[in-house]
Amino acid sequence: MLNMLRIISQEVNVAKDLPAALTIIVKQVRAAMNSHVCSVYLYEADRDRYVLRATDGLKKRAVGKVSMPPHEGLVGLVGSRAETLILEDAMSHPRFRYFPETGEERYASFLGTPIIHHRQVVGVLVVQQKERRQFDEGDEAFLVTMSAQLSGVIAHAEATGSIRGLGKRGKGIQEARFIGVPGAPGAALGTAVVVLPIADLDVVPDKTVSDISNQLRLFDAALESVRNDIRKLSERLSTQLRPQERALFDVYLMMLEPSALAGDVNRVIRKGQWAQGALRQVVSEHVQRFEHMDDDYLRERASDVKDLGRRLLSHLQQAHQQTLVYPDNTILVSEELSPAMLGEVPPDKLVGLVSVLGSRNSHVAILARAMGIPTVVAAVDLPYTRLDGIELILDGYHGDVFTNPSALLRQQYAEVIEEDRLITRDLDSLRSLPCETLDGHQLPLWVNTGLLADVQRAQQRGAEGVGLYRSEVAFMGTSRFPSESEQVEMYRQQLEAFHPLPVTMRTLDIGGDKPLSYFPIKETNPYLGWRGIRVTLDHPEIFSVQVRAMIKASAGLNNLSILLPMISGVDELEDAQQLIQRAWHELTNEGIDVQMPQIGVMIEVPSAVYQARELARIADFLSVGSNDLTQYLLAVDRNNARVADLYDYLHPAVLMALQDVVAAAHTEGKKVSICGEMAGDPVAAVLLLAMGFDSLSMNSTHLPKVKWLLRKMTLQHAQQLLEKVVTINTPKVIHSTLNAALDELGLNKVLNPVSSVQT
Repeated sequence: MLNMLRIISQEVNVAKDLPAALTIIVKQVRAAMNSHVCSVYLYEADRDRYVLRATDGLKKRAVGKVSMPPHEGLVGLVGSRAETLILEDAMSHPRFRYFPETGEERYASFLGTPIIHHRQVVGVLVVQQKERRQFDEGDEAFLVTMSAQLSGVIAHAEATGSIRGLGKRGKGIQEARFIGVPGAPGAALGTAVVVLPIADLDVVPDKTVSDISNQLRLFDAALESVRNDIRKLSERLSTQLRPQERALFDVYLMMLEPSALAGDVNRVIRKGQWAQGALRQVVSEHVQRFEHMDDDYLRERASDVKDLGRRLLSHLQQAHQQTLVYPDNTILVSEELSPAMLGEVPPDKLVGLVSVLGSRNSHVAILARAMGIPTVVAAVDLPYTRLDGIELILDGYHGDVFTNPSALLRQQYAEVIEEDRLITRDLDSLRSLPCETLDGHQLPLWVNTGLLADVQRAQQRGAEGVGLYRSEVAFMGTSRFPSESEQVEMYRQQLEAFHPLPVTMRTLDIGGDKPLSYFPIKETNPYLGWRGIRVTLDHPEIFSVQVRAMIKASAGLNNLSILLPMISGVDELEDAQQLIQRAWHELTNEGIDVQMPQIGVMIEVPSAVYQARELARIADFLSVGSNDLTQYLLAVDRNNARVADLYDYLHPAVLMALQDVVAAAHTEGKKVSICGEMAGDPVAAVLLLAMGFDSLSMNSTHLPKVKWLLRKMTLQHAQQLLEKVVTINTPKVIHSTLNAALDELGLNKVLNPVSSVQT
């Protein structure tokens, strides 16, 4: 069966269009099951009917003519119930319906199973037999498996046809919509320009060579060529990016240093592997290491490594670069966009970016947000290779991409783009104003940082401090653990940049899911493994050097707080506090006049929620990590496309946990902050305000809108909304309730500019 499934899937994947794909399916399934008939009925939402779109065994003239609503016929029964149906005598069933066009009165037995894609029934796959046949479990299993295997193929084939303006019936349609993930806010209208991968590392073979010195020279030449390319691209973007943001290109250059990727490739070449094979081996190892990391930002570095590898390979192969013409209003589309691709487009022509892979934490998404370019990522169902030259609308608020938009849709989004421009101008005026509600309640808005490039952007958007400095980011760019003096310099830069505002530095958060290249850790379940404080307490020599460096860097500034990640119990907090106290005493004994920093606990796991009061009694403050806490409470990997829609920080369980944490902290007279995506969501921030959080920490991009909305609210109104929301037991209703409340106040348009667009 597996071999047959593989053969059918391969044939369908190369079909030129949807009708061709369906023809292959019915023919092959009929043969595989030794049945008299195999048919596919597709559900057409605009008609609310299941329409016969392909058959092998029934009369061909019935295709496109036979249809039924969900409440009629056996096919309608299978589709409406989304369940497999097996009948030995189909004609005796009360839902049986006779269609003269098909000649199906001769077929007694029926086996039908729904074709489901993303929880939606897209069609029904049916086999029929002339004589009575008791379809057995093996028959059912094969058809169900075939349906599951082909649901995505059918959806993809249909989407591909839609891009060229052809629907299920081969007729012209107004537009097709593809769903991705918002990468950078905004909307854009333009023409797609597809960028194909530069070179394919996966097909490079191993090859033993004797001329090692020649291979080293070839690789050195490729390195220098790529370095020059990156410097030129950085220079081209110099008028659009601040120096701190252009530093992201320095990350590329750093990866090419002898202490990083380049050195590893040279070592493999010296063992007798040719340059291209060594490059493939090293890039693969680095990519795997990054892809197994839990931290979103660090995991996305895998795409940077792949892009560098392709560029180096193209120079080694002396491959011809793709020659592209960029029209006005270019929307750049690729399987996996990179900063270098972005830099090759004339800045006055680029209006949007679409990436089939990647996430909000990719370098290209970070640059896009800094440059104000609307971006959609993770558009996994988008047949991007068919898009070149097609007119697109890109919605970076919701993650939607529209092909062949209608005149009405173009007009609506043109209005959104103009409104966006006016709103951005108005938000800039809030930069120097505090985040204060209409009734005088102040809620400090802090930012999350990790790179020096984040500093100026945060300050220009009115940040009142740093709620989370990810110290591990600096560790990722070295080939060894940084020395104490090197760490002091890194931390001092951050502390001085924000002084006298507070800076909260999280201690090293690495582990089986986020290994360092020089400290590898392999685990079968890294999410629940050796990570965060568990690693650093097991290695006090690493932890003590880091906290010494943090405290020493704060001398004369005294704006440092230290935050401990992945705390799951009181004993871990007490052990960490002892090491921090010892480090502080050592420094004071060395004659360094520095205050003891406040020590906080990250509330990220359920056990910390239940022990929040005990932790608050010992710690100086609490800080909720909303991303991990939501993930652990709901048992959902938000980076897994199959379950990502279940990840929702407005889930009632998450809201209850947050209220408990705030109550626990305040009962002990301690402050509590929250960082992560939830804090940067203006609508969620209204609830966090009502719960009593003492500060919110977010990506600086989100700060202006959060401030704008909270300055339009009263604390009392926010508390009334919270009282209403906590009585609701489903996330969807919570979302709709909050949006309706903001609509009544006339506030939702700024937060959701495309909410009025009819699609």
